[in-house]
Formats: sequence, C-alpha cells, structure tokens
Amino acid sequence: MDPERQALHDALERANARALEGGGQDAIDKQHARGKLTARERVELLLDPGTFRELDRFVVHRCNDFGMDKKRVPGDGVVTGYGRVEGRLVYVFAQDFTVFGGTLSGAYAKKICKVMDLAMKNGAPVIGLNDSGGARIQEGVESLGGYADIFLRNTLASGVVPQLSAILGPCAGGAVYSPAITDFIVMAKGTSFMFVTGPDVIKAVTHEEVTQERLGGADTHTSVSGVAHFAAADEQAAIAVVRALLAYIPQNNMEEAPRRKTDDDPRRACPQLDELVPQNPNRPYDIKELVTAVADDGAFLEVQPDYAANVVVGFCHLGGRSVGVVANQPAVLAGVLDVNASLKAARFVRFCDAFNIPLWVIEDVPGFLPGTAQEHGGIIKHGAKLLYAFAEATVPKVTLITRKAYGGAYCVMNSKHLRADLNFAWPTAEIAVMGPDGAVNIIFRNDLAKAGDAAARKAELVANYRDRFANPFRAAELGFIDEILLPRDTRARLVDAFDTLENKRDKNPPRKHGNIPL
Repeated sequence: MDPERQALHDALERANARALEGGGQDAIDKQHARGKLTARERVELLLDPGTFRELDRFVVHRCNDFGMDKKRVPGDGVVTGYGRVEGRLVYVFAQDFTVFGGTLSGAYAKKICKVMDLAMKNGAPVIGLNDSGGARIQEGVESLGGYADIFLRNTLASGVVPQLSAILGPCAGGAVYSPAITDFIVMAKGTSFMFVTGPDVIKAVTHEEVTQERLGGADTHTSVSGVAHFAAADEQAAIAVVRALLAYIPQNNMEEAPRRKTDDDPRRACPQLDELVPQNPNRPYDIKELVTAVADDGAFLEVQPDYAANVVVGFCHLGGRSVGVVANQPAVLAGVLDVNASLKAARFVRFCDAFNIPLWVIEDVPGFLPGTAQEHGGIIKHGAKLLYAFAEATVPKVTLITRKAYGGAYCVMNSKHLRADLNFAWPTAEIAVMGPDGAVNIIFRNDLAKAGDAAARKAELVANYRDRFANPFRAAELGFIDEILLPRDTRARLVDAFDTLENKRDKNPPRKHGNIPL
C-alpha cells in the first residue's frame, strides 16, 4: 500500500480507537466500580456476536458555550446502530454514562432519532439501553428540543414497531417519558432509577426525605407504581429479559409473531388440571399452575409479576404459536379486578392486539373490588379501560372460565359479547350476576325474613341457586359458552382453537382513533 493510502488507513484506525474509548479509561473504570457495564459492553451482550453495525460513530456536539468547544468526544455520549437478536434485525441505542454523564445534546438526540426512523422504515424493533444524567444543561433548549423529537418518534412508532427499554442507570426528568411511552421497561436492581424529580428537589420543595431507591428504584417501579415491567438482578439479567421478550413478539405490526419449534405434543393431556380447582368455591388456587401446565414445555414469561398480582399477564407458546395470557389470580385478593389490575391488563391487551398476538383469557373473577378507595380512585373509568381494550381487540381471542364469572367482571373479561371468538368453560364454572349467597340474600329477602328457620331456608335456597346458575350449562344453552371442557383436555383444545383462528379477519369502524377513558 502506498504511503498516502496507509496514512488514511492509519488515521481511520486512530479515529475509531478514540471513539471506542468513550469517556476514557478512568471513566470506564468508575463505571465498572459502580457495578455497571459500558454502553458498548451492553450492546455486545444484547446482540448476536459480530452483528452490530454502528452508525454515527464520529458525531460530536455543536455547543461552544461554557468551554464545551474544548470538550468534544466522538459519539457524544450515545452508541447507535443495528444488529441481530436470534438472527432478527433490531435497532439499538445505548447511552454512554462515561461521556458527559450520558447527558443528552442536540446531536445525541439526532443520533437516536436516526435509528428510530430507520426502524420505522424497515419494520424492526427499537431497543433503548438507558443510562443518562438527563438534559445537557450547557445546551439549554436544544437539549430539551432533542427530547421532544424523540418523544414524537416514540409516539408515532407506538403500535407500529415494538419498543423496549432497559433502564441501567439514572433516568430522570424529561428523560423518563421516552421509556414510559415504550412497550416494556426492564430495570436493573440497585443501579437503575427513574423519577421526574429527584430526592434533593423533593426535599427542597416538600421537605420530604426519600432515597433514590425508594423513590424510583426497580422494586418501587415494578411493585408500587407499575411504571416498569421487569426488575432484573443485574444488567446482564436485564438484557437477557429483553432478548427473551423478543422471542414472543413480531418485528412490526404487519407481521405475525415468530413461531417456536417444540417437541411438546400439542394434544398432550394435562390430568393434573382435573384437581386444580378446589371443591370449596371460596378456597384459592394458583392460576399460574394452569398456564404452565398447558404452555409448550411449561414456559411462561410473566409480565409485571409484582404489580397488581390479582391479575396475571404474560407470554407463552401454544403449539409453537406466541400467545398473550390474561388471567385472574384467585390466590391474590380472590382474583378481583381493581384499579391497578385493570390498568395492567388493559395495557397488555392493547399491546398484543397492536402486534397480532392472540389472546388467551383465563377467568375466575368474583367481581370488582368494592370500597371508597376504589371508587374514589376511578375504578369505573379504569375498569372501562379493560373492557374497551378487549372490545377493541381484533386478534384471535379465546376465553376459558375455570370457576367464578360474576357480574360486570364476567362481561369485561373477554366475554362472547365483546367479540371473543371461542369461549370455553370447565365443569366447575359459575356464571351468574353474583355468588349464590349474595343472590339469595337479595332475591329472597322477604322470604327469609318470614321463615321460621332462616338458616335452613337460606341453605336450601343457596343450593337451589347454585344448581341452576353456579355451573356453565345455562350459559352454554344460550350460546355464550361454546364448549364445556374436561380440564385435562385444555391444552389440546386451545392449540386447536388458535390453529383454526389463524386466518381470522376482523376490523373496527373507520375512525381516526377511539377515545379510551384515560
């Protein structure tokens, strides 16, 4: 090679080496000392080996104020590009805390916007690895405008391509709103935080003292606020969750979810389910035992397991097909619907519908949680969100009633009346306006008041009501239940049901968008 060409090659090598250093070795060492990986280490963990193609490696900020003209680092605090996860294309940005604390500049925002635009054009997921001190103060409104540019793209991409966020460090102020718009948020315990205003500002304004962890740590956001969906033990586990999620979701809203190969017999019987529902209707049981018994290879990826645990949502495969699960949980609050459960389930239903993932709904619900806290907290409008989500969804929808299906909650949980395609019930199903005891107290109030032995009379009336309504046969007579199954046959029947619904076509009336009760 002639000397002139060699000089050009050497210059490129030096430029690449400088960009790969990020904020320098001292900053990298400090990052590692905090128990955190660098942006590039995270990208390598996320993507299949050797597939990352970086974009805008040499971009630098444009700020000349406050001495920033002397502080320019190639890449400017964010690593962007594309690669593969299990062979499937994804776009990624990873905020680099070693460069200006990962703070966002106008140039940095343009890098993120570029990969989001490419993801939309090419129909591939966007994954954000967040670790940033927020807006770069030296740039003022340009930094704020950069955030708004990202927010707009998050909104336009919603329901078009999947958006996943991993919070792997601080995420404060305006920075939290981009992850909040995305479909799923994974946080790493101990090192990640999300809050609009930090502990110092809160103390100054309200005189309340709170730690970063209690204010916006992983445990707080996955169990109290419901902002995040997964709390992982560390960064490696958080990134593994992101990879696992991608196995259940399609590349974009025009594709079906990827099929998974399995040796699990689709016709496999599940005899253990015959004894799952207790004979005493007031005794709890764990609905997740049903999900794992039926799912391919017993695998179930639960979403938000620590938030509103009275409803269970997540993904499994049935006959190789990705399916979204929404289930009442009798082991927690008897499976009632409340504000948080309604929000959790509605959001999940709308995600599945947006990305063509069929829904399997498992119903054992005695109703909505009563009380002033729920009523004042807006259970009417929040419960209506879940109803709205199921009614609006056009993906294949199959409901299985295992036990209680009472009152308005029966309607809300993907009933036949909300365009459910197939509705099954076990022989233990009880479908009625309310439980036998409550119904008898209302219907026979006068009769019981006059009875000589009110307790005996009530027991007789309760038994009669249970025989007539606390079973699935009345609903089956009316066509609201399509088939009554033996529990052991559930897997085979569900796999067959989703196979038959594979080419389902349904649509909603033409409109700009509906007005869900927010």
